[in-house]
Amino acid sequence: MKRLFTAAIAATALFLTGCGGEESQPTVTGSASSAASAYPVTVGAVTLTARPEKIVSLSPTATEMLFAIGAGPQVTAVDDQSNFPAEAPRTDLSGFKPNVEAIAAKDPDLVVVSADTDGLVAQLGKLAIPVFVSPAAPTIDETYKEITDLGVLTGRQADATALNTRMASEIDAIVKAVPARSKPLSYYYELSPDLYSATSKTFIGSVFDLFGMTNVADSADPDGKLGGYPQLSQEALVKANPDTIFLADVKCCQQSPATVKARAGWSSVTAVTKNQIYALDDDIASRWGPRTVDLVKSVADAVVKVPA
Repeated sequence: MKRLFTAAIAATALFLTGCGGEESQPTVTGSASSAASAYPVTVGAVTLTARPEKIVSLSPTATEMLFAIGAGPQVTAVDDQSNFPAEAPRTDLSGFKPNVEAIAAKDPDLVVVSADTDGLVAQLGKLAIPVFVSPAAPTIDETYKEITDLGVLTGRQADATALNTRMASEIDAIVKAVPARSKPLSYYYELSPDLYSATSKTFIGSVFDLFGMTNVADSADPDGKLGGYPQLSQEALVKANPDTIFLADVKCCQQSPATVKARAGWSSVTAVTKNQIYALDDDIASRWGPRTVDLVKSVADAVVKVPA
């Protein structure tokens, strides 16, 4: 139950970052200085007078972004959840419960976080340690912007631009390779076994929108008051009868097509009767950075398996 509670809290945290639609092309200008190699540079509230060489990342998504733009050698410590790439210098630092003293002990010249938890920005500011807040992106376009911003801060803007261009190109190719359907497929996206889901107004929803799919969770949060992360009732879900089910709770909660098929009352759901239940990688599904391409590919692979 602890994991399920955490899922609900995580959904709320994602809501606080904002929700919106997405564009397929990257925004590569960023909110920063035009010359990444010439310091000082400013991104948002953060100004760096020199290229950071001791970066501490307390965000798994930011960690993946930093390594993807070639800033890995500048990263000296990451949080306990940053398990990708394998060479990331993982520590026992926590992004959920940041310890100011432990972070400062790493002597960082830049700290990257997903949220200003417990007033961390101000606390580290008193120690003259700059903190860049890079929240969960509400859209794919915002992912590109965050990559750009990290590129500017780390002196890797050209690499960031190249990554954004490559991601946009790959996503576009994946989507175009999926044949158009005369009738949209409906889907249920599962965040946890207690039926928390994500609506079309979230980052996840924008990925499925690329394939013209209909989200059965939308009716559970029509006005967005739940931030796009409602908890569905089993009765409502079975009645909605989704064509497909996508599981983002495989690692955390040991869910699988088999466990879904075994759920009481689900035998009449189309996704169950037609074996259209697809397991996703929890990490890839929840880190909206470079591996978003892999998430899009996973959805595409599932969609093409469903008979038109």
